[in-house]
Amino acid sequence: MNHAAHAFWLDSPGRGEIREVPLPGPGEDEVLVRSLYSGVSRGTETLVFRGHVPESQHAAMRAPFQEGDFPGPVKYGYLNVGVVEEGPRTLVGRTVFCLYPHQTRYVVPASAVTPVPDTVPARRAVLAGTVETAVNALWDAAPLIGDRIAVVGGGMVGSSVAALLARFPGVRVQLVDADPARAKTAEALGVGFALPADALGGCDLVVHASATEQGLARSLELLSAEGTVIELSWYGDRKVSLPLGEDFHSRRLVIRGSQVGTVSPARPGRSYADRLALALDLLADPALDALITGESQFAELPALMPRLASGEVPALCHLVRYDETAAG
Repeated sequence: MNHAAHAFWLDSPGRGEIREVPLPGPGEDEVLVRSLYSGVSRGTETLVFRGHVPESQHAAMRAPFQEGDFPGPVKYGYLNVGVVEEGPRTLVGRTVFCLYPHQTRYVVPASAVTPVPDTVPARRAVLAGTVETAVNALWDAAPLIGDRIAVVGGGMVGSSVAALLARFPGVRVQLVDADPARAKTAEALGVGFALPADALGGCDLVVHASATEQGLARSLELLSAEGTVIELSWYGDRKVSLPLGEDFHSRRLVIRGSQVGTVSPARPGRSYADRLALALDLLADPALDALITGESQFAELPALMPRLASGEVPALCHLVRYDETAAG
């Protein structure tokens, strides 16, 4: 039997709306999921909302269950937690994570959902996609015991990286951000904090996630000789200048790109499913609740997204809450 659901669509850059969408019954090896929560990642999703995905990256930036195309109309998102209402017996009634956009109910292959461990609350599980990015970044970075590390950019991704690094033995970890309010986030995650001008240098490793030219330049300054910057920022259609003069070459510095679209080559035996399952296991740590900095009802998304995109509503991960009255 076909039903209807409601989904958030970017109608055109800067303007979103909630649309009624058809919802087919699940077929064999498919599941029907009722959304409990979804998350808005302020970095990537607001860049999409503003229409700043360069044409050359339209294919690379597609979310797994995206509909439509950039710059719009497009249904975009990838942080969803819900309950399986129909499907294989082993999944019915389970809370699951899925890389699905903001929608009240949806049908996907059973292989596309990952059960949330009983140790992880459903609302915290929306962070799985971002923690997965952090896991991949640290596989690329390969930090060592005793390393001196800075994470430049205290947004959702940078804070996730800092939270995982806080578990490493003997490391010095400092979260660096131009916003003094990020000090509270760093404290909740158990890492140090500094404004860019006050950050500790002599770093073996810097993870850059500020998506600013200034942040990348400061990351290079913080390195010790032969140190490495892991570049996690995605700049969309912006050009970025790099300070590769002065002592960049004599200090033999390294800049290495990292992104979640492929599993780190440093872990050739791991699959996407392995990486996501690990991210969900790591979310048992209640300290990660500090990354959820706002909450709204699904129906508020069209009015909320412009405010998130402009920075009027500051956020790391903004939680979208669904209830039965909205879950048509």
